[in-house]
Amino acid sequence: MTLETVSIKNHGNVALITFNRPEVRNAFNAKMTEDILDALVSVKEDQNVRAIVLTGEGLSFSAGADLSSRDNKWADTEEALVKGYLPSLKEIMEMPKPIISAVNGAAAGIGSAYAMACDLTVMSEDAYILQAFSNIGLIPDGGANWFLTNTVGYKLAYQIAIEGERISASRCLELGLVNKVVPSDSLLDEALSWAERLSSRSSQSLKLTKQIMRKALDSSYDDIYDLEAKTQNTLIGSEDNIEGVSAFMEKRKPNFK
Repeated sequence: MTLETVSIKNHGNVALITFNRPEVRNAFNAKMTEDILDALVSVKEDQNVRAIVLTGEGLSFSAGADLSSRDNKWADTEEALVKGYLPSLKEIMEMPKPIISAVNGAAAGIGSAYAMACDLTVMSEDAYILQAFSNIGLIPDGGANWFLTNTVGYKLAYQIAIEGERISASRCLELGLVNKVVPSDSLLDEALSWAERLSSRSSQSLKLTKQIMRKALDSSYDDIYDLEAKTQNTLIGSEDNIEGVSAFMEKRKPNFK
């Protein structure tokens, strides 16, 4: 696997995936949509990886689509969104391992969709999310309408989309768009440390909780309750369950496989 615009580096059981086009603030060209998909599939299949951090090299997480790129291989914008971006965004959302976005600088346009698609988000104090589409007569894409509406509600989501202003890290924290805001110089350390802590927890618990909570976004209470009951029934008596209970009774940290 040859990655030109994305890098992968393992830190113990944590994989750090980095958008790596800092000269254009990690704006997406066609190659980067391919590379991020390949990187995500690679870490998904790596049994040693139990948690993932996604960030950007240099000054930005991602400035969105690279409008100056000449490697466009799609017939039109719809094809680019469906065939280029969607596979990797779905890979994040369906990943059986937790993914933390570590947002440095700008997460703009479709770059913000990648940040919001992740399960958890840490932002640096000087970072921001930007939906500037209305400034050029377009609409948010990459699923940003869905992410924003499901997170902050219709009225605030609509305001964010149509006003096209920067949403600061502190405001993102207030709105529930991110989990933590940290000083810029400790962003990566904080994200990696968090991921490392998650990697020591039960992988089956993290995976199945993610699956059910994602499904809960467009399911009824009864459907989710039923799914919880069926899933819990399969986990009672599992190796992780037995280890967790034993560790609790013995007053020690569990050693999940």
